[in-house]
This record gives sequence, structure tokens and C-alpha cells, in this order.
Amino acid sequence: MQKVVIRLANVADAAHISYVGKITFSETFGHLFRAEDDLRHYLKTTFSVSKITASLHKSSNVFWVAFVDENPIGYAKLKLDSPTEFVDATSICQLQKIYVLKAFLSLKIGYELQSRLLTKAKELSYEYIWLSVLNSNERAIQFYQKNKFEIIGNHDFTIGQEHFDFFAMGKCLNEITS
Repeated sequence: MQKVVIRLANVADAAHISYVGKITFSETFGHLFRAEDDLRHYLKTTFSVSKITASLHKSSNVFWVAFVDENPIGYAKLKLDSPTEFVDATSICQLQKIYVLKAFLSLKIGYELQSRLLTKAKELSYEYIWLSVLNSNERAIQFYQKNKFEIIGNHDFTIGQEHFDFFAMGKCLNEITS
């Protein structure tokens, strides 16, 4: 039986998070890039160990990392104090990332990471949480809708020569029961 461990991440986990981020982003979005150089550049800059290390040092970020048999297979990131134009609330945080390697999706680790992240946001007295999801990522959209997130707006993002359309999704945290 596989041993699953999920815990708060620390700076020593930067390489684990970098590794999981590069693979999961490539697995999920790599096929959307016409130019491999655009994808490679994005992975190199966004998921570099130094950038992840700097992000782990910020008090406005909380990370969790998931392991199966001591191998890193997922992570989640909560960004505190992250207002959005789509919501009129004073205490807003953002579910910035839940990444799980494709081979481990069936273990429901994404759900457990989300549960811990939402619990932490509520413990810190946040009123509202939001996230961005690629509007063609039906699996992720269904996951979030199943967990009571609703589409609250649209926005776009450009990487190299690729243009992506996203849904902003969110929910009130006072509706969560722990």
C-alpha cells in the first residue's frame, strides 16, 4: 500500500515543488503550446527553484506538499490578501495552485490539498476565496464546481505567443463547515 503524506511546505521543499510544477504544467498544458521554446521558457522561469524559494519565504503564501512513498507528487498554494476585481469583499484569499501528477490523480490528493487549504483560509478568518482555471480545463472546472466554487468572471493571460482564456471561480468561506 502506498504511504501518502501531506504537510505544510518549507524552503527545503522548493526543489520538490519545482519538480511537480514543471511536470504537472507540462502534462496539463504542454499540448497547447505551438512553440516549445515558449513552454520551456515559462517552465524555467515560473517553476525555478529560486523563484519557488522566494515564494516560500513570503508571509503571504502558504504551501502544502504531498508525497507518496516519500516521492513528491503534488502541492497546493494559498495566497493570502489577494483581492480580485470580481468580488466585493474585504478579506479575500486566492487558491493559486493545486497541482498533482497525473499518475496520482486517482488517490484524491487534490481534494485533500484543497481541504487543507480551505481550512487554513477559514482559520485565518478570510471571507472569500477565488481561483483561476483555464476555461477549457473541464476536469478542473468540474472539480471546483463539485466543491461549491462558482464562475464569477473571465480574464486572459499570455505566455509567449499563446493567449489563454480563464474563468475566475470563487466561493464564500463562511459556507464551509469544518
